[in-house]
Amino acid sequence: MDLLDAPVTALARRLRLGELTSADLLEAHIARIEAVNPLVNGLVAHRYEAARAEARAADARLQGAGPEDTLPPLLGIPCTMKEFLCTKDMPHTGGLLWMKENVAKVDATVTARVKAAGAIIMGVTNIPEGGLWMETYNSIYGRTNNPWNLRRTSGGSSGGEGALVSSGASPFGIGSDVGGSIRIPAAFCGTIGHKPSGGLIPNTGHFPAESLGATGSYLCTGPLTRTVDDAWLLLQVLAGPDGQDPSCQSLPLGDPAAVDMSEVVVFPMESTGRVWVHKDVRQQVQKAAEALAAAGATIQQPDLPLMKHAMDIWASMLSDVTEESYCDILGKDGSMNPWWELLRLWTGFGRHTFAALIIAAVDRLVSLLPSRKKKFVKRGEELKACLEEMLGENGVLIFPPYSRTAPHHWAAWLTPFDPAVTAIFNVMESPVTQVPTGFSPSGLPYGVQVVGRRGMDHLTIAAAKVIETSLGGWVRSNPAGR
Repeated sequence: MDLLDAPVTALARRLRLGELTSADLLEAHIARIEAVNPLVNGLVAHRYEAARAEARAADARLQGAGPEDTLPPLLGIPCTMKEFLCTKDMPHTGGLLWMKENVAKVDATVTARVKAAGAIIMGVTNIPEGGLWMETYNSIYGRTNNPWNLRRTSGGSSGGEGALVSSGASPFGIGSDVGGSIRIPAAFCGTIGHKPSGGLIPNTGHFPAESLGATGSYLCTGPLTRTVDDAWLLLQVLAGPDGQDPSCQSLPLGDPAAVDMSEVVVFPMESTGRVWVHKDVRQQVQKAAEALAAAGATIQQPDLPLMKHAMDIWASMLSDVTEESYCDILGKDGSMNPWWELLRLWTGFGRHTFAALIIAAVDRLVSLLPSRKKKFVKRGEELKACLEEMLGENGVLIFPPYSRTAPHHWAAWLTPFDPAVTAIFNVMESPVTQVPTGFSPSGLPYGVQVVGRRGMDHLTIAAAKVIETSLGGWVRSNPAGR
């Protein structure tokens, strides 16, 4: 199998057996980045020389190890990190122009854990300004393109990771997700993406630092990978409290291999009830459910009428626990005025992207409607109780990851509330595995979300693996034939 197609599990095995060197593996992926990055603009800063030194050290360790020696699970495997996650001596700007020169002085917890597991970080990847939009672009690094069609979005906010993993330029990437920011890029680019249970993985070192605290259970850090097995491997590396993120808890990880599909109940649901999901995307939900049924699972119809309030619930519950407003995050000196900055943008003196300003304006409006927020927080709590009761320990909800395949650049503004189909599961604190299900007639990836009750990450992984095996899984993209 080509190095650019092999899963992490296979690459790690070949390294351990001496069939491959970390140095050669790294150079193959650096060459791939240099071939595709001018087209997709996924990697925004590299550390190739440091990575080469680390690869040589990994090879020495591998060569000196005996058959019985225990080695770190990712020893010698190259990867990439989302720019929002501190990687020491690399840019850490959050896509904000006024932070252009900011460099991380320490590693985020997940970065440190990836390094401790032996992985070699090649660089950091592109994000939207401030992070709360599904188009990856900002005034520092520019726009990331979808590797399947450069005129379309790669999604956001982990859009750089989605583009690189999709095109075989990185064996795996680490992203983050507060409203779909792992799952939407994974769906648009055709990779696996896992949003873990709320509080399973610490967010220490994530932009902005003030996101720790109550929002930590809604903001989730997780992997984008080539295979479901790789996502599970990464989840085991990343999970567990670090003593710094107050929202991170010790949740026991089950075993996907121990899941008996004959005991699994599948609830296929094609929309929130308000988001208009295209017919071909709805069909993927049924295909995935049928694949699980063929493996022995039972199909039942869900009953979640409160899901129609998904976007209102997400916005209200997130706003209810956020200590810092979006205007505070974007502003250099105190809270930024989105209306004034929109005027500056239209007069040619803008300091922020249009997406960031619109989101900040909406956030400001939500804060002015406390009674409405209180109502939807209550409905959110009711929906969470209903969802967890319905799913139990053996249930998975199959749900679309977006209303359609990857839109053209800017086209997402025509349907700005469609990310409700992913965002709702952040405030539900549900584990969700996005898994590819094939391709549209125009060659764009399809996918589905596999949703479980909080703490049941192994169950969504197990179900996603069945879907992956049945429907084909990840296929490497070749931007512009490269």
